[in-house]
Amino acid sequence: MCYGQYQQDESQGVYVAAAKRKDFHSEHAGAKEWWALAVLTLAATILSIDNTVLSLAIPALSASLEPTANQVLWIGDIYSFTLAAALLVAGNLADKYGRKRMLLIGLVTFGFFSFIAAFSTDAHVLIAMRALLGISGAIIMPSTLALIRNIFLDDAQRTKAVTVWSAASTGGMALGPLVGGFLLEHMWWGSVFLVNVPIMVITIIGSVALLPESRMPEKKKIDLFSAFLSAIGMLLMVYAIKEYAHSGFGLAPTVSLAIGLALLVVFVMRQRGIPVPILDLQLFYSKSFSWALVVSLVSIFAFSGLFFFFSQYLQLVRGYSPLKAGYIEVVAMIFGAVAVVMVPVLTRRYGAGNSLALALLSMSLGFAVVGINALSTDFIGFIFGLAAIGFGAGIAYPVATDVLLSAAPPERAGAASSISETAYELGTALGIAILGSLVSFLYRVRLDVPSGLEPHEEAIEESLSSALKILHGYPLTYDSFIHQVKESFAYGMQMTSFVAAFVLFVCSILAFRFIGKNK
Repeated sequence: MCYGQYQQDESQGVYVAAAKRKDFHSEHAGAKEWWALAVLTLAATILSIDNTVLSLAIPALSASLEPTANQVLWIGDIYSFTLAAALLVAGNLADKYGRKRMLLIGLVTFGFFSFIAAFSTDAHVLIAMRALLGISGAIIMPSTLALIRNIFLDDAQRTKAVTVWSAASTGGMALGPLVGGFLLEHMWWGSVFLVNVPIMVITIIGSVALLPESRMPEKKKIDLFSAFLSAIGMLLMVYAIKEYAHSGFGLAPTVSLAIGLALLVVFVMRQRGIPVPILDLQLFYSKSFSWALVVSLVSIFAFSGLFFFFSQYLQLVRGYSPLKAGYIEVVAMIFGAVAVVMVPVLTRRYGAGNSLALALLSMSLGFAVVGINALSTDFIGFIFGLAAIGFGAGIAYPVATDVLLSAAPPERAGAASSISETAYELGTALGIAILGSLVSFLYRVRLDVPSGLEPHEEAIEESLSSALKILHGYPLTYDSFIHQVKESFAYGMQMTSFVAAFVLFVCSILAFRFIGKNK
């Protein structure tokens, strides 16, 4: 079978390809298809790196831009949130107007906004650029997965291709701290954005040369009102979560949460009654699909939340340089890569569900080990914890993605990959928002600001970085309070790690119970 422009075979109810591209002429992928995968994988890797590369730069950009604690959280997760909010409509646009075309638009805008972000002089500007980068990423990601779905027509080869793509996505998140550490060791914080520009140029050239175009056989109208409902609904919910953690219960976040939930309910109800929904609810009729989606969201929720506050912990509490912190965190990437190699063997022998249960159990154990070692002075325990977390993530994400993508017919590849990526990015945004907010909350409740520092109490409670900046200029009599400040943050990280461990453990039981050996 070849592909390009699709024609519908009414007798079979499936889409077959018209023979308009002879360079991709067989179900069995050749060299050009695998080079095309390399281009798509590079795009996925750089987007994943952007999810975590900023975490190591938080102390440096905090000193430069002086953001509030709430702004720090927005800088960290507005990228993933806008990416998640825009993915559903972006995937449908890719299906309608062409996956290659949308991919190129996303690559160009991503490079442009990265350049602007690198030279931001204000926290608000940086937040805005991160938001626009998220929208650009939303255009890129579903196109990469959808193109893989249409390039690799053989089931076995597609599974391998998705595994490679997933490994790049998961590995990119772990690689981010190492890349960030190296750049911050030699350059200013904006370099973590500037590095995107040459990579985007290379990816654009490769995309033009190697990728075929593919789209739905019929151009159907996209329901933009549904996209608005989903995006605004999620935005209001994330805002409410942040405000609850930062300021406690109040009228504004409660109203925001209620409206957000109402909009999402209306969104789901609307999808049932329109001819071409942007969220294909029929896919959720598959028990394996639904639970694989939950596993994908929860695993990335914990993974992204860890790296956001763990990088600050290593630098501000332990006093490690950005590069040394990156070296420690890259352990997760190494074991994630090892796990990816084992994925085909595990799924073939134990099934997708049991493999996902094993992955979540490994991550749960890793978070428990990180929590146990948070208040110690040794970092060896962290190595074991990160190894277990990376190993589990290396299994969970590719297996869950393959289950989700295999459930969709080729003509809905963009929409299906959008659901997968929405879970991934929403998990990232919520991981930073919820786990990051929990760390900040526990940090504040443990503090007891001594007399003489009352004028700075609000700033000290705002964040660890602002507290250390203030205390740096005070006499040595406050050394014991500096120790308390660092210990409070470590305590917050410890308790949050235990919460993540518990959530992952429960999900591992659910994956074993409801998916089992089924794919």
